[in-house]
Amino acid sequence: MRKASLLLAFSVAILIPAFGQGAPAARKVDNEFVQQQFGKEFTVLPEVAAVVGDLDGDGVEDVVIAARCKNPMLDQAEHDYTVMDPYYDFFGYGDPKVTTTFTEPDPVLRGLVVLIIHGAGPDGWRSATPKAKYVIVHLPYRTITVRKMKLGKKTIEAVYVEEAGNHGESSAVFFDGKKFRYVPMGGSMQ
Repeated sequence: MRKASLLLAFSVAILIPAFGQGAPAARKVDNEFVQQQFGKEFTVLPEVAAVVGDLDGDGVEDVVIAARCKNPMLDQAEHDYTVMDPYYDFFGYGDPKVTTTFTEPDPVLRGLVVLIIHGAGPDGWRSATPKAKYVIVHLPYRTITVRKMKLGKKTIEAVYVEEAGNHGESSAVFFDGKKFRYVPMGGSMQ
């Protein structure tokens, strides 16, 4: 009888956190979630799946979301995110206050952004108060993945992009501890 009581108590102690309040909230990456985190200007691109990884190297899961936005600077203060333009920064001028005013001639690329949420605590990116949020503008992507990248002697996780266009080029965006940096990778990722 005592063994059965101990077994029951042990089973309850394991199962309650897994199904009760101790489990992280299951949050879906959809328009409602994105607009809660970044504002009403943003909409998810359903054809490009969200991907997860540890982009800032802190051991907590981060999320990368493909989206579209007309004016990424509009809700920056209200929703506490940072707008960055690593693509134009690589080519010499990446001030998003200026580059977000540039008009993209290709309508397919117009308004494309990459949303990144650095997770905090055991819930990672699903946390009610994430560590940091970023909007990456002017990154001409067709697909997005998170893969390991060799940076000097360190191996980090980076956002790999198959760029839109006819050339099938790929690039990567990685977090250097302060900001995201763009690196062209050349040919196709396949």
